[in-house]
Amino acid sequence: MARRKPITAKKPAEKDGKPAGKRQSNAERSAYFARREAAKVLRSTLQGDARRRAIGSIKSLVYGPSVRNKKATFALVCETLKHLSVIKEVMEEANVVSSKWKKQNELLYIIAYDLLFGQQDLLTGDAEKHLMSKKDALQSALSRILRRKGLKNVADLMALDKTSELQKPRYVRVNTLKNDTESVISELRKQYVVQEDDTVPDLLILPPGADLHNHPLVKNGSVFLQGKGSSMPAVALDPKPGWEVIDACAAPGNKTVHLAALMKGKGKIIACELNKERVERLKNNVKLSGATNVKVKHEDFLNLDPTDPSHSKIRAILLDPSCSGSGTALDRLDHLLPSHNADGSGNADTTRLRKLAAFQKRVLEQALSFPAVERIVYSTCSIHQIENEDVVNSVLPLASSHGFNLETPFPQWPRRGLPTLDGSEHLLRTDLVEDKEGFFVALFVRRENFEDRRRKKQRTTQKRKPLNFFVARLLKLV
Repeated sequence: MARRKPITAKKPAEKDGKPAGKRQSNAERSAYFARREAAKVLRSTLQGDARRRAIGSIKSLVYGPSVRNKKATFALVCETLKHLSVIKEVMEEANVVSSKWKKQNELLYIIAYDLLFGQQDLLTGDAEKHLMSKKDALQSALSRILRRKGLKNVADLMALDKTSELQKPRYVRVNTLKNDTESVISELRKQYVVQEDDTVPDLLILPPGADLHNHPLVKNGSVFLQGKGSSMPAVALDPKPGWEVIDACAAPGNKTVHLAALMKGKGKIIACELNKERVERLKNNVKLSGATNVKVKHEDFLNLDPTDPSHSKIRAILLDPSCSGSGTALDRLDHLLPSHNADGSGNADTTRLRKLAAFQKRVLEQALSFPAVERIVYSTCSIHQIENEDVVNSVLPLASSHGFNLETPFPQWPRRGLPTLDGSEHLLRTDLVEDKEGFFVALFVRRENFEDRRRKKQRTTQKRKPLNFFVARLLKLV
């Protein structure tokens, strides 16, 4: 009679993203989930960087509603990106990634960071156990890499790729749809030194490093974390309550809800966004702000028909199209991305800039063709002339033919456009060193506004009526 094999309990596996096996401590459980949340953010970040079309900045992805352990996740993503070139080199040298784990590279990068440079004592989970079993191989590979480069330790290796960061203040914009500036200042002063900005209304300045992401005022939509340069375009557009306005490239929605606040929730804002994932972020921000006059359209602004009767009352358009983001690279932490260091200098790819400029020109030409529009703001968070002055210069003949002039937003602002075109004194720039960010704003204003043109048309029609009547009488006599 054949002997039966003893029945052994199967080793519990991870199920539904949760670790199985022995009971974990709270710290282990928190670290486990933070690594997986960090891996998702890292995957989105690296995929967007590879396509040169990011879904959002590292900060916006981490501080979105889907991430629970924001502080730990943000730290893990940033530190892993800082060490990513080293981590990849070590993992390749040690040959530790089997076919089973190739689809989870981002999670392995996060774990490798913790294993080599972080919290080794909190590594639980199947992926963690896999790399823990290869710990000696990983550390040996790191030692070999250091020897080949003539370095003593990892700190020396990191120093080769150290990026200096500018300290910039924390700006927050008061959402006047939900709160007033005085009340917000009073609340924030319980924890921070708060100043009012002298250029943008309802914009507050807090010390660098002030972390407000979990503050009740942020969570309830009373304030938005929005930089000074980013807050300028909506104010420059100056839409009036009751107007119909288009935000042409609206996500993530900070400028959209700023427009809604300036319009006191009255009138109508059509917020266009082509990217499906960014549409959801836009909707979330609109809901959080309490703006009821915003209609989100999952549509390309370039597909809108300016002559459609539904657009006959559009009086202002805000254009903040896709750009290189070179003016907010430090704030967005773009210096951590592989593309920034691809050529060792972070210089923008010329071909990509040309493609961006061509797109930017098209959306600006589209905006100029709306028959009733009176004010158009074109803005970028770029420092490059090709995306800024050159785009504006390329549409000036068309703008003039439609009756538009360049006007001066924020006349008291000292920094203006590069002197490469007539009217550069009307353009606005912020400076990477002086202002800690590089933004560009151009304001087009029609010489005759909607009401003037309507009255002029009525007068012309009224003058024609007697003439038409006289001609008709003559025809009857004939």
